[in-house]
Amino acid sequence: MGDVVATIKLMPESPDVDLEKIKADVEKSIPSGTELHKIEEEPIAFGLVALKVMVVVGDAEGGTEPVEENLAQVDGVNSVEVVDVRRLM
Repeated sequence: MGDVVATIKLMPESPDVDLEKIKADVEKSIPSGTELHKIEEEPIAFGLVALKVMVVVGDAEGGTEPVEENLAQVDGVNSVEVVDVRRLM
């Protein structure tokens, strides 16, 4: 079994959400067995900024589901979407 790096896009509820608080909550919500690689900001439009969270998880079936479920519970997050998954070599 190998590892994959998954990029998960978090859309905030509004442009007024405190992104630094969301980043801190994301770091706390990463489940054990998952490594947080980095968090990037991606400007969308009209002041709205999405967060791209990159995590390293096992390549077992449903590998990103626990992470997605935890991230969806973070206050201020409207939606969670896996946008990229790549195998680590």
